[in-house]
Amino acid sequence: MSEKKNKKDKTVVKKYFHHSTIVKNIPFILFLSALAIVYIYNGHYADSLTRKISTIEKSVKEKEYEFKTIKSEVIFRSKASELSKVVEPMGLKELEAPPLLLSDSTK
Repeated sequence: MSEKKNKKDKTVVKKYFHHSTIVKNIPFILFLSALAIVYIYNGHYADSLTRKISTIEKSVKEKEYEFKTIKSEVIFRSKASELSKVVEPMGLKELEAPPLLLSDSTK
């Protein structure tokens, strides 16, 4: 019985791997090969895109930290007390008295 089964298996294998069957299925085999190549390319493309995105995210975070640092520096330097320290060597001083209000005498 095992001989019959073994012969049956061989005939099935011969049926599917016969020269005419292979030649008839070449377009399908080429299609599967092209599909496999596209699948592999897509995986590599996704990996490279992920790496690019992570480097750009790091760059954006660095720029964000730099922006926040410069912004806080500008806010600190634009305070009145800091401005007076900077312009003091030029001979400019902060007003000690409130400004005078000028009125129109023609009215």
